[in-house]
Amino acid sequence: MSGKEISWSDFERVDMRSGTVIGVEDFPKARKPAYIITVDFGVEIGVRKSSAQVTDLYSKDELLGKQIIGVVNFPAKQIGPFMSEFLITGLIQDDGSVVLAVPDKNVENGKRLG
Repeated sequence: MSGKEISWSDFERVDMRSGTVIGVEDFPKARKPAYIITVDFGVEIGVRKSSAQVTDLYSKDELLGKQIIGVVNFPAKQIGPFMSEFLITGLIQDDGSVVLAVPDKNVENGKRLG
């Protein structure tokens, strides 16, 4: 085991939802290369923005229309001049590049991971 054990109720507190990328912009003021990503999480959650350091493996065109999994119940976080409204999930490789965690089939926006 690589970390501290958590309870089921701890896991249930993390609200991870499916969403579709509807906008991608360069984020030139980021310390490390990043995009500002706009995601539609469906009717209940709505549209939110986040920054993501995924430029090593993904072009803006590849990201548009892609479904992702995001943590939507973190408080907004200031990242330079930008306010991030959710956390996009991914797997960090040894070289620092990030492979996005994504549904392997299309699902409705806003579906909860659980």
